[in-house]
Amino acid sequence: MSKAPPPAPAPAAPAAPAPAAPVDEKKPEKKEKPKAPKRRIQVHKLYKVEGESLARLRKDCPRCGKGYFMAQHGNRLTCGHCGYTTYTQKT
Repeated sequence: MSKAPPPAPAPAAPAAPAPAAPVDEKKPEKKEKPKAPKRRIQVHKLYKVEGESLARLRKDCPRCGKGYFMAQHGNRLTCGHCGYTTYTQKT
């Protein structure tokens, strides 16, 4: 009797595809806006010399007291230290 040929080995399951290298998604670069240089207040412009005395040209902040001047904007006076704001009336 003849021997039957040995059965062929079963085909191996296809190998799982190797994980692809992670693709680096590039985020758009943020452009920094150029900042305006800070301007220091010129203290000599806040006072007026009248003879032997000094006169203050701007109003003082009622919350902070003397030494804190109110900034003059279009329709308001604002303290840069505490944020106090006084609105002016249009006539």
